[in-house]
Amino acid sequence: MLSSTRCLLPYLIGISLTIATLPSISFAAEPVAEQPPVTLDPLVRGRCLNILREGLRSDQFWHSIHAAEGLTAGGHGAELRPFLIEKLAAEIDDQRRCGLARELVRSGDRRFADVLFSILGSHETHGHVHAAESLFKVREVGDGAALRQAFARDGNPGLKVMSGAALARGGSPLALLTLRDLLQSDDSLTAKLAAWALARVGDSSDIPALQRRAAKEDDPASRTFYDYALALLGDANGRTAAIANFHHDDDTARTMAAEFAPEIPHAGELVPALIAMLDDPWPDARIRAAHALFAIAHPAAIDRGDDISNFVFEATDEHPRCSEGSVLDLYDGSLLCAMTVFDANTSDFAKARIIGRRSTDGGRTWGEPQVLQENSGDMNVIGATLRRLKSPAAAGTIGLFYAQTNTFSDLRFYVRFSNDEGATFGEPILVTGNPGYHVVNNDRVTQLSTGRLVVPAASTADVEKEDHFVCHCYVSDDGGRTWRDTPGRVDAPKRGAMEPEVVELSDGRLLMIVRTQTGHIATSHSDDGGETWSEPGHFEGVPAPESPATIRRIPATGDLLLIWNNTFDANAGHGGARTPLSTAISTDDGRTWRNFKPLESDPEHTYAYTSVLFLRNRMLFTYYDCVGDRYSAHFRSLPVSWLYEE
Repeated sequence: MLSSTRCLLPYLIGISLTIATLPSISFAAEPVAEQPPVTLDPLVRGRCLNILREGLRSDQFWHSIHAAEGLTAGGHGAELRPFLIEKLAAEIDDQRRCGLARELVRSGDRRFADVLFSILGSHETHGHVHAAESLFKVREVGDGAALRQAFARDGNPGLKVMSGAALARGGSPLALLTLRDLLQSDDSLTAKLAAWALARVGDSSDIPALQRRAAKEDDPASRTFYDYALALLGDANGRTAAIANFHHDDDTARTMAAEFAPEIPHAGELVPALIAMLDDPWPDARIRAAHALFAIAHPAAIDRGDDISNFVFEATDEHPRCSEGSVLDLYDGSLLCAMTVFDANTSDFAKARIIGRRSTDGGRTWGEPQVLQENSGDMNVIGATLRRLKSPAAAGTIGLFYAQTNTFSDLRFYVRFSNDEGATFGEPILVTGNPGYHVVNNDRVTQLSTGRLVVPAASTADVEKEDHFVCHCYVSDDGGRTWRDTPGRVDAPKRGAMEPEVVELSDGRLLMIVRTQTGHIATSHSDDGGETWSEPGHFEGVPAPESPATIRRIPATGDLLLIWNNTFDANAGHGGARTPLSTAISTDDGRTWRNFKPLESDPEHTYAYTSVLFLRNRMLFTYYDCVGDRYSAHFRSLPVSWLYEE
């Protein structure tokens, strides 16, 4: 645990606090204006590259890590990766392993974020602060569990601030409020760490508090943290003070000046001072200056919390229905969207295939279609789910789950695995081994904290002759290689219990939500991993037509997110139109719901069959968007913070 100012500066400087080389994604609206382009003279570029390559092989470990960060900023990530992988394989110190893994993620290989999550979740505390800090820098939240657990601990201000910063950047209002409270701490270390974090996740409303706290700080070195926070948030006096440190007598202050330079508004104006610092006698100052010049010349795209919305698959006469899909984030930072594309008509029994498209810009644009699963059924294949599986599956395994319709009494569910980031998938494995018509919605496979895979299904013997469904689950405890049906059953009146989804609650129980014809979303609980289920209940105050609902846990907050059609009309077909498509959140594992918001509300459209992926500070949705008899696959990306806005 850090306990003195004397260890603060070596800690902060030594473990690389710069985050300028990645897209600036923050909880609040980005306060910094877009930077005008800067072109480096070829001789300056060459000097920077030489300094960074020399620094990479420094006998000072953290200088080497800073140099790696600079090389990535200059577009040399591919050159770095073999070197860093070799170093990581030989390193046993968790703090250093964090630095190596972090720079591997920054260089373009997100699989090494798993190293950071593993260190953060380990019983050995030596690397916890470094892991949380590194996850903050590379904007990885994962499922949020490890970061939320770290944030809940007391006694270590470094861990509290760094995990809080990662969660605040991921969209947690509580974490952001906590950082603002910690800024007022009487402990100098805690306050400085909070100021450093707020520089990235706060906004201009934090400037007065930062100014007041800075005025209490007598130590000139400590004041620099407030100077940089104020500068990054747009305060003119803070900018002036931060720039003055380029000429500071202290090596640390000069190094910090270069480190923060790319994030300061109008950073291009700092290029001459940074070029001069390439001759600085202190090696880390030279490395940071070279890195800053590359980062200013190659600014990463800034996520300003915009609403990204487009049709990833648009309906045509040839393909009038594109629906029931799923999105997965890949290790290279791209997205893979799998969608059911129907031929000729919009019937559930029309010919259909699973088609994929990729995006390298967060879903703003999409590449050429590729067939992920040909129509292997007598009728179709439908309802894609993409999942990156955890242990006991092999690391990096991606599952493509889908339903194959053969007849009205034969609907089966399969999974195929990929170990090459979705480039190819292996042979199909049957999930639903018993006869019948087994409906599994798109984007509905859940992996529990125990590693168990749960596939919730609604089954009937024959959809034409016995149109009544009962819900149950298929499970796998060996990473999806083998599957079995569990004995528990959930039923409901009229057409029965349909289109279930399962989410794990904070106490380890499972919650199943169910489509019904009763005007509400039915619920059932399991305390044995999905083997058996309680008598059905329902969500209070949440009306619903006969339409599927989606439920997920929000990584940064731990709250539950519900997405459904917030309407009910007992006199209308299916209990009402599938509009609006709404969201709500629950802070008590589904007992109550609040923050009801329309995701889509055009009364001329209908919306259903949602998928959702949480990625860094965003929610990525797909759902069908129907006008008349045309069903297009709508992609939508919003900041997690949108859910909590009043």
